[in-house]
Amino acid sequence: MKSTRRWARGPRNARSGLDELQRRLSTFLLARRSIPLSEVYRLLEPGPVVLLTTARKGHANVMTMSWHTMMEFEPPLVGCVLSNRNFTFNILKATKECVINIPTVELAAKVVGCGNTSGRDVDKFKIFRLTPAPASRVQAPLINECYANLECRVIDTKMVTKYNFFVMEVIEAWIDPSRKSPRTIHHMGKGAFMVAGKTIKLPSKMK
Repeated sequence: MKSTRRWARGPRNARSGLDELQRRLSTFLLARRSIPLSEVYRLLEPGPVVLLTTARKGHANVMTMSWHTMMEFEPPLVGCVLSNRNFTFNILKATKECVINIPTVELAAKVVGCGNTSGRDVDKFKIFRLTPAPASRVQAPLINECYANLECRVIDTKMVTKYNFFVMEVIEAWIDPSRKSPRTIHHMGKGAFMVAGKTIKLPSKMK
């Protein structure tokens, strides 16, 4: 009988635990709101927004880009996604070199303007009054108004056909030392941007 009582209590305790788990899950879900999967990128959008310059046959172009990621410390490798509908896509695919220019918040309107126009139709350097400067190791120009400029060469195109994903090595890097606290901009989707602000420093073993 003792054994029977113990087994009798077991299922009741299990049901009670399951009920409690379901109650907590329901409470959690009530405090959340499901979003369309098409908006996930707005939560994981990398940053900062950059201006990618290319050059081909004496014509320089600039496009706005926010889908990029660091892949290696040294040599610095950067992965970038460019839509194959963009004018820059075929230029980069052919020349395999570019400059990643990092603008600050003061250039936000020009950054958006570059993203809303195509180099097929206009000279963005003239329209948005951006100053091209010669790079040291690639044909694509630096943008003088940007805080930093990274000269890059494409080193891996294995994922371009399927994912439009270029792997690039930074072969020269420049910054403007006069900018002491540059505030970059970070795209949150649908015309919303976050501006980099306060920096905190914590004990960390991360590189």
